[in-house]
Amino acid sequence: MLEALNYSFIQNAIIAGLLVSIAAGIIGSLIVVNRMVFLAGGMAHTSYGGIGIAIYFGLPIFLGATVFSIGAALLMSYLTLYQRERIDTFIGLIWACGMAIGIILVDLTPGYNVDLMSYLFGSILAVGKDDLVFMGTLVAFIITIVSFFYRDILAVSYDSEYASLRGINVKVFYTLILVLSALTVVIAIKVVGLILVIALLTIPIYIAEKLSNSLYGMMIISALLSSLFTLVGLYLSYTYNLTSGATIIIVSAMSLFMFIIYKKIRVGA
Repeated sequence: MLEALNYSFIQNAIIAGLLVSIAAGIIGSLIVVNRMVFLAGGMAHTSYGGIGIAIYFGLPIFLGATVFSIGAALLMSYLTLYQRERIDTFIGLIWACGMAIGIILVDLTPGYNVDLMSYLFGSILAVGKDDLVFMGTLVAFIITIVSFFYRDILAVSYDSEYASLRGINVKVFYTLILVLSALTVVIAIKVVGLILVIALLTIPIYIAEKLSNSLYGMMIISALLSSLFTLVGLYLSYTYNLTSGATIIIVSAMSLFMFIIYKKIRVGA
């Protein structure tokens, strides 16, 4: 594997994996403590509509997916804030429509034989320099926003009524968390794909939640765990010629399985 580090595509893959791990650790923690896993899953699949639009109109894939995902996040925020009794129905509808739009536009794109698997299951070894610049910019934006509004986001995440009494605009920060989640999903699509992204946003966070008593601690630990899982998955993917996104998720799932067994043994001892 050491000789492989001389290849630029391996270097790009490692940097991309670390960038995604940082974003997943921060935003995944917010998704879990706000119990938005189903919402995030809906956004991940809806983002395929943006990929289809980008391909059809000849736009950069990341740009199309980003704009479409932010629009979906704003729509989901509006619907889940004002019509909570139908939240499952609306998320399922947006989820299905987003993917359908993407698939139809890809079909209508003349002469374009797109590799759907690379977007569904990721292609971290195909990350280019431009992708890294875009991913780095989004990660820097996410870190800046969360750092600047950390106390407000913390209050809204754990007790929205208390946050409202303190004068914090709960609706704005709820929407902000969804938009940041959409940006994280876009970043992670290139690494693990839109079908597997939700695993990267929940498995390391589940372990980190058991090892930390604070949101800040969860973010740090889950980012470190996500980085470890991504690098190990990338190593196994390269060594055994396996699909990188699926390998990263299997490594994460096996680690979670071993962690649960360790916790049970420790409690029983």
